[in-house]
Amino acid sequence: MLVSDFSFNLPEELIARYPAAVRDGSRLMVMDRQKKSITKSCFNRIIDWLRPDDLLVLNNTRVIPARLFGRKPTGGRVEIFLVEQVQIAEDNGHTFFWHCLLRSSKRCQVGQRIDLPGGVNAEVIERIGDQDWLIHFNLVDDFENWLLQVGQMPIPPYLNRESEELDKVRYQTVYATEPGAVAAPTAGLHFTSELLGAIKNHGVKLTHITLHVGPGTFQPVRVERVQDHRIHSERYYIAEEARQAVAETRAQNGRVIAVGTTACRTLEYAASQNGKLTSGSGKANIFIYPGYCFKVVDALITNFHLPESTLLMLVSAFGGRDFILDAYQKAIEDRFRFYSYGDAMLIV
Repeated sequence: MLVSDFSFNLPEELIARYPAAVRDGSRLMVMDRQKKSITKSCFNRIIDWLRPDDLLVLNNTRVIPARLFGRKPTGGRVEIFLVEQVQIAEDNGHTFFWHCLLRSSKRCQVGQRIDLPGGVNAEVIERIGDQDWLIHFNLVDDFENWLLQVGQMPIPPYLNRESEELDKVRYQTVYATEPGAVAAPTAGLHFTSELLGAIKNHGVKLTHITLHVGPGTFQPVRVERVQDHRIHSERYYIAEEARQAVAETRAQNGRVIAVGTTACRTLEYAASQNGKLTSGSGKANIFIYPGYCFKVVDALITNFHLPESTLLMLVSAFGGRDFILDAYQKAIEDRFRFYSYGDAMLIV
């Protein structure tokens, strides 16, 4: 199976660089795998395809303002992109270590000091792997509060713009409670609190799991054969309450509906071969592509993804490659909006 098998041509003007005027005002394409049918609607009508015995599984990760801009003592500009906080115990209890990506005109070296807003400075401790660096932030106050004040939202690079004030709200789901992601679980961006309330009143159950989406979600697949790609790892947590909700839904022959590829990957990673979900935390690195047998997920809400991406491969595994690519072509013809701020798809 070749990566080029998942290619398609997308007119640049169909890339949604800004969100819809209202969250649930995006368009919705509903795909029925058995009937091979495609129906076009609006996201605020998604309840028309939901049943009282369904379970929506939502990823409640919260995007942190992971982009920081500082300067070397020489004046050179440095961009720090936070990836993951590292727990290192020290006596004073006020030190913060992070795995980060660094970008500067001249490559940073171990021991490099970086001056940041608010009188904070950081030190480059060591190189981790091919791209990551271990960075120590010298900060005695609340790191999270400082980050909210000086950091920028890490909107996707294909938006081809700097983050703006609206991104602080719209590049975040309304149910985001667990800080740690550097990219949003974008299928969830379409839900409003009112729509979720209507869905619950319809008899549909809701549960939350956590997958902290990492920067690897934007990394291109650089191999020729799909099977040769190695997926990135991301931290996840499944509470016992969520495990029970999935088990009860399956026992009652209800549908487990993953809201987004992140929820889908987490559920499938944490499940046994017979579909029994395990609660707890860890790092998920499951790579799902056509040929994969889904163990938990019965339906999927997702956005329209990049050509040759691991996300498109996952959706193709769920809906069938030919059916998905045919739907993508129809979406292009009908001027659907693509990618993170774009329109949505429901595969049943």
